[in-house]
This record gives sequence, C-alpha cells and structure tokens, in this order.
Amino acid sequence: MTSSEPAVLAEDLAKRYGRVQAVTEVSLRIEHGETMGLCGTNGAGKTTTVEMIAGLRVPDRGRVRVLGLDPRRDRARLRQVLGVQLQDAYLHHALRVSELVELYRSFYPDPRPTDELLDLVDLTRQRRTIFEKLSGGQKQRLSIALALVGRPRVAILDELTTGLDPTARRRMWGTIERLRSDQVTLLLVSHAMEEVERLCDRVAVLDAGRVIAVDTPAGLRSRAGTDTLDEAFVALTGKNLEEAA
Repeated sequence: MTSSEPAVLAEDLAKRYGRVQAVTEVSLRIEHGETMGLCGTNGAGKTTTVEMIAGLRVPDRGRVRVLGLDPRRDRARLRQVLGVQLQDAYLHHALRVSELVELYRSFYPDPRPTDELLDLVDLTRQRRTIFEKLSGGQKQRLSIALALVGRPRVAILDELTTGLDPTARRRMWGTIERLRSDQVTLLLVSHAMEEVERLCDRVAVLDAGRVIAVDTPAGLRSRAGTDTLDEAFVALTGKNLEEAA
C-alpha cells in the first residue's frame, strides 16, 4: 500500500438480492484518520455497503480495498486491522461479558486489556452478567467493545448509539473522539444527525442504493441551503429523517 492510497476505497459497488437492486455503483474514498458518516433511510443500501467493505458480503460488481487489502482474498490479514460492529450482535447467550471479551482478545496478538475495554463502553459493573441478561443498549455497547478489542486501524460502526440513553450516547461519542485522536479511520453509519455533525469529517448520503452527495456536514448544509443537517438530509433525499430510523 502506497502513502497515496486511502484507508478505505470502494469503487462502483453493486449488489442485488433477487429482483431488488440494493446497491448500485457506490464509490467511497476514506482517508487515513478520517471519520466518514454514512447516512440514508431504511433500504438506502447502508448496511449492504458496509458489509461488502468488511468482506461479509461479496459484491456483484466493483472493488474494495481496506488498507490495501482485499476483504475476501486477504481476510485473515484484514481481521487484524479492521474492527466491525453491526446492528445485530450474534453472541453466545450463556457467556458472561468478561468471558466474551477474553474470547475475542484471544484472536489478536496485542489486544486491549479487558478492564480498559469495559470502562471504554461503561460495562464494568456488568462484567459478570451473561449476555442474554443484558439490555439492548448494553448489548450494543458490548458489540462496540468487541469491535475495538484488537486495536483496529479501521473501524466500521453501524448505528453505534441505537438504544442508548442520552448519557450513554454522549459517553460513546467521547469514546469515538478518543479513537479519532488516535488516528483510527472510522466509517460511521448513523441516522442521528447531531451525532454525525459532531463526529464526522465528511458525510456520504445514500438514497436508493446510490451515493447522491459527499461533503462535510457544513458543506451539505450549504449545498442544501439549510440551517441544520436534518433539514439538509430532507432537502437532498426528499424523505423525512424519521424514515432512516
């Protein structure tokens, strides 16, 4: 990988499920240390896009490179540098929080300490709680901790604050800001415009499987002629933000 290559490069990605064209010619370029927001309504193609970037789905067409690695061909190497947190966590329901963290730590040569991870996502008091007894927000925070176990250089976070109360949400924003200061490259899928405004350097807006705009939050507001990012989203897509939830 040369110094001129971005941390994440997706070129002309396309994915169809039966008769549904979920993603059409999506291209994204994320620079090293940048936080890119990915926004769109339900069905816009956000999750399919990030799953193709992470190597969890094979695109019908197009090319992906993460730190110069092909997510399919270089899967083992990519796992060491890419952290992924998706909305739906499928974890062993009978294991305790600390046991799940220790299990994931065993996959990496230099993992973050368990206590540091649990403090990072405010789960220290739940360390002995089994997974199935956690609340929805606690499960979400645990999945974020597991995505960060291996000290990833790139992290994909899908709706990271869904189900969190306001206090937990702001604490999680602080966690993301710490990752940014450590120059971790982040792809943040979110429908919370306040979150996007605070955390993201640039934002890609998806609509009907296509990228219709990429700019800074301020640039999107200026382009749409609006005062808020929520209003800019509606102006760009013609859809109410509530549809993105």
